[in-house]
Parts: sequence; structure tokens; C-alpha cells
Amino acid sequence: MFELNQLEQLLAIDEYKTLSKAAEHLNISQPALSRSIQRLEEELEVTLFERQKNKLTFNEDGVQALDYAKRILELSHEMKESLVSAAKARRTISIGSIAPAPMWLLSPEISRLHPEMMIQSELETGEKLEKGLQDGTYQIIITNDPTVDKDTIAVEYCEEDLYVALPPAHPLASRNELSLSDLNGQSILQYRDVGFWLDICKAKMPNSMFLMQDEFAVLDELRRSSALPSFATNLTGNVPESDHRVMVPLTDDEVNVIFYIKYKKAGKALFKDVAPLT
Repeated sequence: MFELNQLEQLLAIDEYKTLSKAAEHLNISQPALSRSIQRLEEELEVTLFERQKNKLTFNEDGVQALDYAKRILELSHEMKESLVSAAKARRTISIGSIAPAPMWLLSPEISRLHPEMMIQSELETGEKLEKGLQDGTYQIIITNDPTVDKDTIAVEYCEEDLYVALPPAHPLASRNELSLSDLNGQSILQYRDVGFWLDICKAKMPNSMFLMQDEFAVLDELRRSSALPSFATNLTGNVPESDHRVMVPLTDDEVNVIFYIKYKKAGKALFKDVAPLT
């Protein structure tokens, strides 16, 4: 039976038009390519080319064989990608979350429970997380919506409360609590990948400028060297004392959040031992 590499050789001849150029592309000698094509013709029991001096042209059978070769190679690539993807999915637990801190806590916990599995995680909107849980994109999600259907389990996982971190000399630093509206108009140091938190803050603080940072190390350095407010939560930890910051709790309901983990009942064996942090 012919081999896939012989079909690839047919495609190379079609693309490069001559045996010599096709052989150069395939990194084999021209005689080796010629012998391989002759063996293919013997296997198929047809002649594929009109052979003239210094010229090789596909005949009618060759054109049909070329069409089959393209389809067979496409199917072989599709087969490999599908099998690799399926095998990877069986060894991977995908976590989706609307906020980063609960995900940072959940990922190592699941890794500890299932060391044989690869863990991947990402931030997404609640709508996309729910859809992804249904279609298998995620095996478990973190959301602030406890609503479930008959095939889904929701477990209260943790509570996260937002604080504003202020220099002691800031006019608002003496307050026992604040709302986001109290901060409206302030320039705020902000880590970029905070999920749904950012949408809430922007909606409640439309006149504020958010100075986005991609790295925590840079954000921490700016906290130490500037008088600009920033945010922290009970899950991300208090700002280090060396930063000379005062942590003031925020009272808005939207930023004091109970998070739930959700997974399909079919995946209960994977996640039943995840310990809630509440």
C-alpha cells in the first residue's frame, strides 16, 4: 500500500512543477523521488504522468490522484489534531473564573488533588464561563452566580472584599470605610488582569483615570514611590507595611462578593474534595 509521504511528494511535484525542484523542497535526491513515484504508480496500477524530456505533466489519472491525495492528507492531519486534542483534554482540567484571586487559590488546590492532570486557567465573563461549562470548554468555573440547572453543582467557595490602599497623608485615609463613589475622580493604580472587578470600578468611578499595570512588581514599586490610591482584597493580602499604606474597606455591595465553584455532576469525582475557603 502507498504511504502518506508519497502523496506529499505528489503535491510537491504539482506545486514546484519539476522533479528537481520538488526533490529540493522535500530534501531528497531527484532519483529517490523518481523511484518513489514509480512505486506509487505500481501500487495504484496506473500511470500518473505524461513523461517528456525535462518535463513531467499530470495526466487524467494523475489529476484525479492529486485530488485524492489532497483530501487524504487533510483527513490525516485532521485525525492527528483531533486525537491529540482529545488526549490532551483527558489529561487537562480547565478552570474559568470571573476574578483572578479565587482562581489563584483554586488552581493549586486542584493540582494537589490531581497531580497527574495538567491545569489551565483563564479569566472570562460570567456569560462565557456558563456557556463554556455547558460545552466542555471548562470543567469547573468560579462565578458570583449560584444559579444551576439539574446537571450542575454549585458550592460556595470564598468571599472576597475590596479595599482601597491609601498613603497615610491622603485626605480619605482617616475614614473607617469608603464607597467607590468617594474615589470617583481620583487617579488609581490598577493591575490590568482583574476580571469583572475592573468593569465595576469603571462604572462606579466614571471620572477616574486608571493607570494600568501589567506586572505586580511594577505595581508594588509604584505603590511604594507614589501617593496614588490602589486596590487590594482580603484574598490578595494586605499591602506590605513597608509601603506605608492604610487599608480602608469599601462598602459597595458589588465589591464584597461571594464566589461559587460550579461543575457538572458528571465531574463530581474530580471536584468533590475541593475545600471551600468560607
